[in-house]
Amino acid sequence: MVDTTLVRDGLRFGEGPRRGPDGRLHYSDFYDHEVRALDLDTGAEEVVCAVPGQPSGLGWLPDGRLLVVSMKDRVVLRLEDSGLVRHADLNDIATFHANDMLVDAHGRAYVGNFGFDLHAAIAAGGEAQLLGPDRVVPGTPLALVQPDGTTSVAADDLKFPNGMGLLPDGRLVVAETLAFGLTAFDVASDGTLSGRRVWAPLRDHFIAPDGIAVDDEGGVWVAAALQPYAFRVVEGGEITHRVETSQICFAVAIVDDRLVCCTAPTSQPEVVSTARLGRLEVHRL
Repeated sequence: MVDTTLVRDGLRFGEGPRRGPDGRLHYSDFYDHEVRALDLDTGAEEVVCAVPGQPSGLGWLPDGRLLVVSMKDRVVLRLEDSGLVRHADLNDIATFHANDMLVDAHGRAYVGNFGFDLHAAIAAGGEAQLLGPDRVVPGTPLALVQPDGTTSVAADDLKFPNGMGLLPDGRLVVAETLAFGLTAFDVASDGTLSGRRVWAPLRDHFIAPDGIAVDDEGGVWVAAALQPYAFRVVEGGEITHRVETSQICFAVAIVDDRLVCCTAPTSQPEVVSTARLGRLEVHRL
């Protein structure tokens, strides 16, 4: 039985949901090339900006300016009064499309990328080749972007680094989608990472973690990517809650007392770029 309420349909593919500084839900629609802001109480929605290179991860600098990942360009853009400008170039770091992003309270951004052409690989050989114990998945770096746009490699050899969140104790958690787990890092005062460790192994639950959201108690809500569920996971991998969605759940955000889920029947572009099957669904926490 579905545990969510539909709040918006007709999307192509929603991703990167975040609670904005104004309290509204902000999200990207990959194939409409738009970043939108939605008031979950009134249903009022507006287009914040158009991103021709395909928008994904979102975040804000301390002064409130929006940062948005332009996937195919492999850059981070910054929204000024005059429009979008380049904030950081990730072409020397990202080995395929740039993707999800976390911006911390200091304005430092952590940006993942696909690492390889995932959708072409699935179209050519199916998902099974990427999911089995003998699979070979390329590793790729996680990028660190300083507030001034300077870039560096934060961590190497991640298996499709995707959603990210900061735990209450300051550690960074990264969803490694094709490693079937959540990985934690210690964060230094300059934003650099160390102490890499497995925070939650999820293969036994067949959870390929996509987007994630950290709650106030340090639990991590995980979009399951291969399943129509969002799961709440604690350190070590125990699942404490399960929320069933109407379609596969690819991204989550916490907005006040609501868990927002971005869902679609698949992530394959040949399907979702042409049809409007994406949804935003909400579960009261």
